[in-house]
Amino acid sequence: MFTAVARRLFSTAAAKPADSLTAGEQRIHSLLNAALSPAKLNVKDVSGGCGAMYAVEVASAQFKGLSLVKQHRLVVAAIEAEIKSAHGVQIKTEVPK
Repeated sequence: MFTAVARRLFSTAAAKPADSLTAGEQRIHSLLNAALSPAKLNVKDVSGGCGAMYAVEVASAQFKGLSLVKQHRLVVAAIEAEIKSAHGVQIKTEVPK
């Protein structure tokens, strides 16, 4: 028998974080929004809600002309203090079209 699984939606670009985000997701969203002025920003706690692992997707014009490593360094620099106690962060970056 199949059961429905509730899923939390990602936050949206440049908008206020959705009320369904955890406190950690909201903090990371705010830091990245302020530092990178993203066209798209998704933050999700992928550790089951304990804040040990986050997945971040960011599209920012600031990434234009930068290598993937430099793009990721910008993201990490913006959220470094927030993720020090986390086990890890998955980062996906892109330049908006």
